[in-house]
Amino acid sequence: MSHDLKVGCVLLVGAGPGPVDLMTMRAVRAVEGTQALLYDALISEEAIALAPPGCIRIQTGKRSGRTSMKQETINRLMLRLARRGLRVVRLKGGDPSVFGRVGEESDFLKGHGIPVEIVPGVTAACAAAAQFNFPLTHRGEARRVVFATARLEAGALTGDWNAAADPEATMAIYMGGEVVAELSRRMIAAGRCPTTPALAVEQAGGPDARLYRGTLETLPARLADAGSGPVLIVIGEVAARADARQWIDEVGVQAASLRA
Repeated sequence: MSHDLKVGCVLLVGAGPGPVDLMTMRAVRAVEGTQALLYDALISEEAIALAPPGCIRIQTGKRSGRTSMKQETINRLMLRLARRGLRVVRLKGGDPSVFGRVGEESDFLKGHGIPVEIVPGVTAACAAAAQFNFPLTHRGEARRVVFATARLEAGALTGDWNAAADPEATMAIYMGGEVVAELSRRMIAAGRCPTTPALAVEQAGGPDARLYRGTLETLPARLADAGSGPVLIVIGEVAARADARQWIDEVGVQAASLRA
């Protein structure tokens, strides 16, 4: 007598920038109800602790510039767990649709008949803007926002940076800390004014976030003493509005570190 195997599902969930109170209610419920949790290297211990006792927990280790589990391995792991009939949560920092490979993973799983749900999260640029009290768009200053990543190949910055010349565009550049000098040079060469306000936020959204302020020309020097945490760079007129004094923690104590 044959029996149909029960197929599980995979939820691609955004954990936000770190603190659990910045996760959506849907994300929290997804983690609380999971049977297998695959989480990235930057996920907080608080978020991992939401998973129920007996849940399979696997750290997938995706982190820029470091040895990590290959994407193909992660895909196969999610598939294998879902085929066992488990409810799988793939927990990603920020929002899974913003540089989170959500398209690749969703296409792979759907191609193998696995139901997929995407749960959005707060992305680093939004978290940094809220934390340090500046807008990403502002009437008369910024009409659009460009999200980009920055990496070097053979010493040169990859990608098309023509949008960087637009004085009304806020550039939010993820994983840009190690390439900030080349990024500054490339954007100035593309036509952006060297005195354009610029900032960098290390560990955006978290309790250890640090704000570095400058201009497109001076920001590389400001970042010289940055730590090893993920760095978001914001370039545009709105960056001049950032104010570390506006970040007050839940017990009313100023919690930010400002590098002016």
